[in-house]
Amino acid sequence: LSPAVEVMWGADGNRAVATCDEAGMTVAAMVGVAGLDPVIAAIRAGKKIALANKETLVAGGALVIPLLQETDGTLYPVDSEHSAIWQCLAGTAPGSLKRILLTASGGPFRGFSRTRLADVTLEQALNHPTWRMGGKITIDSATLMNKGLEVIEASWLFGCPVDDIDVVVHPQSIIHSMIELQDGSVLAQMGFPDMKLPIQLALTWPVRLPGDQPRFDPFAPQSRSLTFEPADRVSFPLLDLAYAAGRRGGTLPAVMNAANEAAVERFLMGDIRFLQIERLVDACMNEHERSGYRLSFSFDDMMEADRWARAFVKESTTWES
Repeated sequence: LSPAVEVMWGADGNRAVATCDEAGMTVAAMVGVAGLDPVIAAIRAGKKIALANKETLVAGGALVIPLLQETDGTLYPVDSEHSAIWQCLAGTAPGSLKRILLTASGGPFRGFSRTRLADVTLEQALNHPTWRMGGKITIDSATLMNKGLEVIEASWLFGCPVDDIDVVVHPQSIIHSMIELQDGSVLAQMGFPDMKLPIQLALTWPVRLPGDQPRFDPFAPQSRSLTFEPADRVSFPLLDLAYAAGRRGGTLPAVMNAANEAAVERFLMGDIRFLQIERLVDACMNEHERSGYRLSFSFDDMMEADRWARAFVKESTTWES
């Protein structure tokens, strides 16, 4: 490399890139809670944020949202579901939102019993029916934890209590999410599953530029019959754990997120079985509520809770029981 090229890495490098003077927008697409620190730095630097990192708001929403309000900052959601909600809310008056209908494909194990889930393999869990994604988010989709994280993220983004956010399984993935307004109207954002549109929209809003996304065809086979069903909370209890963390707030969502990341890592390494992910997350959350929970917290408090949860899961043999 030329001596004129500055090479940076780690947390300092992330903050430097996120606050680059030449950029007006920061795209936050890192996986995991490591994305929180550069997002906070970017907000303080006056950047617009295109957010593709769920954990920033799941773990640190109580830090990020007040900072956005203090700095008059702007955050644009990149996740397809949150982009859909955001688009549906555009033009509605404050106070119009009654509830959010957050759609989910149901993952590769939709319809599986607990008995069948006990025997699923890593290869099966990595085979998502709709999206091609990285390993961690694909496993989260299989356990429905990804949808739980999205519930908490939506709660922060749109100022909506988690109990006013309903998860709706929609296997065709044509409707990306819906909102119900106070007058009973329901608005939906539709299109074939393709991340190009929400990414482009976050970068160009409020302008809608031509794109090369597949055009919606109402007569295509996958469009002719749109179905909806409730999420199976018995087979996939991580969804309810996420709701519980969202209600409780404080450091519990950060602990849940870190425990899940660590448990998924163990599953990807072949160290634990599929259903043992949820056991580790549940045990970690229970222990945190007994010993280390904080309702109000600083960035350092949150990171300490994150480190504690990862160590707990890494060292735990709770799953053996």
